[in-house]
Amino acid sequence: MKKIKYILLTVTALTFGSCKEYLNINEDPSNPQVAEGYALLPAIVSQMVRGEQFDGRYAGQYSQVWASSGGGNTWDAHSYASGSDAGGEKWRTHYWSIGENVDLIVADAVAKQKWDYVGAAKAIRAWSWQSTTDWHGEMILKQAWEPNRYVFDYDSQEEIYAEVVRLSNEALENLNKTGDGVGSLTRGDRVYNGSIDKWKKFVYANLARNANHLSNKAIYAPDKVIEYCDKAMASNADNFLAPNRGASTTDANFFGPLRNNMQSFRQTDFSISLMDGRVFNGVVDPRISLMFTASVDGIYRGVTPGSVDANSTPIDNPKRVPILWGVTPSVLAGKTPVDITKGKYLYKDDAPFPIFTYSEMQFIKAEAAFKKGDKTLALDAYKKGVASHCDFVGVSTTAKNDFLASKAIKQTGAELTLADIMCQKFIAMYAHGNMETFVDIRRYQYDPLVYTGFVVPGIKDLASENNGKTVQRVRPRYNSEYVWNRAALDKIGGNNPDYHTYPLWFVTK
Repeated sequence: MKKIKYILLTVTALTFGSCKEYLNINEDPSNPQVAEGYALLPAIVSQMVRGEQFDGRYAGQYSQVWASSGGGNTWDAHSYASGSDAGGEKWRTHYWSIGENVDLIVADAVAKQKWDYVGAAKAIRAWSWQSTTDWHGEMILKQAWEPNRYVFDYDSQEEIYAEVVRLSNEALENLNKTGDGVGSLTRGDRVYNGSIDKWKKFVYANLARNANHLSNKAIYAPDKVIEYCDKAMASNADNFLAPNRGASTTDANFFGPLRNNMQSFRQTDFSISLMDGRVFNGVVDPRISLMFTASVDGIYRGVTPGSVDANSTPIDNPKRVPILWGVTPSVLAGKTPVDITKGKYLYKDDAPFPIFTYSEMQFIKAEAAFKKGDKTLALDAYKKGVASHCDFVGVSTTAKNDFLASKAIKQTGAELTLADIMCQKFIAMYAHGNMETFVDIRRYQYDPLVYTGFVVPGIKDLASENNGKTVQRVRPRYNSEYVWNRAALDKIGGNNPDYHTYPLWFVTK
């Protein structure tokens, strides 16, 4: 498609080249023809969210954040939709939607000494490499965006992880520069309003993920992880929250009822079990009513992946598991969700979408400190993670303090377990952090001792092409790689039916 675009542009230039002097009178000086950072950055941020939310639906099924309301769903069974682009939105986002737009921002910004734009653009590309390789594994790095090329070779995930660090360091160097154009980032930055300090925290948050994902390897450096976390978000005020207006389907949250993308998804029993008292010593989490919706009879229920929502009919059945965005089942009859509600929690039509949060950084820090053996530091970060997420959700101060002092929360470092940290992180990342939660669950290989009560579908419930193995990655986008680049895929086993069960580099020792 890109080459067709170039051909069309060339034909246009040749056709009208002799008329250039006459056409100049129609150029609008208030609507520049050269791409500038302030015009591109909002659209790029929007695409960051699009990729996370599109594919986050499937990552959420693998991690039992939610599941399909119908039985036998291919994603619930740890498989994929063969011959479909489903699960390939991150790939499309990285190479096309964000893609060379980063280079356009950088080229314009370098010429005008807008080093803050250069830093933000490189920070986003580093984040995109990180989040996309964690979903797909091997990617095209060295030959990416190379002109006049139709087939592309894949590079190892280890090389991509190194590229994330390299780009992040370049982003920090540029964010630390001064120049005539520095300060103009305010015009295009809808998230941080041009705050260079907060963009630096974004970079360190991505570096924290990058370093912590290596927890299974001998090169894992918990002190470096902790350092990055300390330089990342310092409070919820630093969260990277991409805004949604929510006025229509064109500017509404992908997860909201206006867009109607979550109609067939249901909260899982595993997710509910972490908050209804079954896992944490009989204490009901005060966040449960703010994040989930109870059935009409007041009981919070969830589905088991791969099973039909047995109570889905009739529509006002009191045992029906509610639709994720918070519609009360008894009022659905004869109406559409849009008639009734604008959603709750991160399912509101105008809810901002988090990319990084302070609570995530605290749980990363807690895990690193725990692995290092510093239980005092781990406990402090763990409790800060829980407290900040309570604030993020909207729990009252009294209820938050009561919960933090309850039997659900460990009070000493000696009591603290890895399961406490990772299960509370699961809650804090619920819905928006599905891609990262899937990273964590693979690092611990679906271990029920770490994710208390997590049950992997039995072998008979896994897709037949899995050969009894759990999902470890998602195949690259079908309409680019499997249509045009199959020979390169053969080199990494990408055409094998069970490719999605191949462990990623960051998981292995």
